[in-house]
Amino acid sequence: MNTLTDAWSWLTAPAHWPGPDGIGARLLEHLLLTVVCLLIACAVALPVALVLGHLGRGGALAVNISNIGRAVPTFAVLVLLLLTPVGGFGQGPTVVALVLFSIPPLLTNAYVGMREVDQDVVGAARGMGMTGTQVLRQVELPLALPLVLTGVRIAAVQLVATATLAALVGGGGLGRIITAGFNLASTPQVVAGAVLVAVFALVVEGIFGVGQRLLADRSRSGKPS
Repeated sequence: MNTLTDAWSWLTAPAHWPGPDGIGARLLEHLLLTVVCLLIACAVALPVALVLGHLGRGGALAVNISNIGRAVPTFAVLVLLLLTPVGGFGQGPTVVALVLFSIPPLLTNAYVGMREVDQDVVGAARGMGMTGTQVLRQVELPLALPLVLTGVRIAAVQLVATATLAALVGGGGLGRIITAGFNLASTPQVVAGAVLVAVFALVVEGIFGVGQRLLADRSRSGKPS
């Protein structure tokens, strides 16, 4: 109990918030790293999943290949990247490792969402003269959107938790608070950093959850999203 009290005291101390090494700056770094990695992963995974889901071919193989990444710890990927000629300390290897880590849930959920679209609806759209691109954009994607967003939510929460590894290779983020606490043998600081990461992940989870509910409500009411 004393440790939690000390951690709360550390978190609420005004001296720990301002400055380049303060909590505010570390939160901003963590958010930026999460957003950048999520955007890159979405740009890589979602087009592939949507096209393969639309075509109905090659998706299972792509999903199985991407899921190999789940069996390999992100820290192991990060270490391997550091050993390559293009590796090095900083955000670069971290971004690559985190992007690879977040692709499986994005790819899997988007592909499954596309394949679960009612094929009678797709057939009716084609019968109306829609092209393949129009069917994908105007019929399949809107119907698959809930599962697509579920994949984005899962990837975002995982990124928030895993981005703490950036501190191990000289990057920023909330992980720097935790590693600094270990270096200083300050248990309250370590606990405080872990609490910040957990709260940040819960906030991200809540934001995406509210967004998904609002989207579902608008879809049921027939309003355009």
